[in-house]
Amino acid sequence: YEAGAELVINGHEHNYERFAELDASGAAVAQGLREFVVGTGGAGLYPFGTPLAASEVRDSSTFGVLKLTLHATGYDWEFVPISGSTFTDSGSGICH
Repeated sequence: YEAGAELVINGHEHNYERFAELDASGAAVAQGLREFVVGTGGAGLYPFGTPLAASEVRDSSTFGVLKLTLHATGYDWEFVPISGSTFTDSGSGICH
């Protein structure tokens, strides 16, 4: 956050979760750092614990990948599920 990053991508959990933009303490802010947890690439998926306040989207039943498209002033994201699955998530963000 302090270095000016825009995105953090983790795979440490075996599920998918997108968070609101956050400040360095983990509080939601309008111009913060967005975090994705994308551990949906093949290992067994497992359920979530108690959601954090900044959690916006969660899914623990769908394998897939996160597609990022980077632009000069922002980015687009799309969760692409495996064939036959219906969960998706997509959106855009701006660089600060």
